[in-house]
Amino acid sequence: MASELRFDVVGVGANSVDYVAVLPAFPQASGPLAKMRLRRHLKSCGGQTATALAACARLGLRCSYVGATGNDANGRLVRDTLGSFDVDISHLVVHDATSHFAFILLDEHNGERIILWDCDERLGLTDDELPAGLLRSCRLVHVDDVDERAAIAAARIARAHHIPVTSDIDCITGRTSDLIDAVSVAIFAEEVPLQFTGLQDAGEALTSMPRRRDQVLCVTLGSRGAMAVDNDGLHEARGFPVPVVDTTAAGDIFRAGFIYALLQGWTLDEQLRFANAAAAVSCTRLGAIASVPSLEEVQELLRR
Repeated sequence: MASELRFDVVGVGANSVDYVAVLPAFPQASGPLAKMRLRRHLKSCGGQTATALAACARLGLRCSYVGATGNDANGRLVRDTLGSFDVDISHLVVHDATSHFAFILLDEHNGERIILWDCDERLGLTDDELPAGLLRSCRLVHVDDVDERAAIAAARIARAHHIPVTSDIDCITGRTSDLIDAVSVAIFAEEVPLQFTGLQDAGEALTSMPRRRDQVLCVTLGSRGAMAVDNDGLHEARGFPVPVVDTTAAGDIFRAGFIYALLQGWTLDEQLRFANAAAAVSCTRLGAIASVPSLEEVQELLRR
């Protein structure tokens, strides 16, 4: 087992190639904003789990990615990019499919974005593509909600062997409750607890959600920071004010910061603060994986 324990984090989930369009304003169907010239455009790799793992690796953790790309040029770009961050891709599989991609419309004035994406159904992982031995022999497993069947299966394998599982839950589907139940730390996008409970206050919604005694529920709140609930109650951590260039992947990088702090054995309050700082640094530059911060950059913001 000692020789097998090569990785701090194993991530099971999505990757993407993002086509980013930097705009002077968000377009409208009619009027002067119906046509506009791009300020800038770029092609950048992203995807929830791929970005989180690249960020974990840049923070100094040993990471392995489990997921699928297509057998196209975008798939090669994703594999090369993850490899450049020293993320292990020996369990990445290549399917006869089009790689996951997204068009991101980015407002240059405030860094807010609209994401339009598509994912070939053939990119879903099969049971025999989930490396059970790897999932049982790392320090932590991270999953997202793009391929929920694979995420739930991976989380159950890990937790059956007392491996903590963090998650990225962006929307509500018919299997969201199963995914929440399968993980140790459920980290939600801001609107998910509100939609799940029908409540209007993030703190009330989070504390009212069903939770196992050994489980943490967390919600990201953009520039306002984050909240989490555990056996000690509700924890709140304010965000860090920074000049915002691009909010794309801030949530993914929040999760990476949370994972790093969790593996250091820090308190939940410290985990939230570190994760907020990591996300804030990422917002100061363009791109998803391209924006991941170093440990030194996060520590510098925390010292301010």
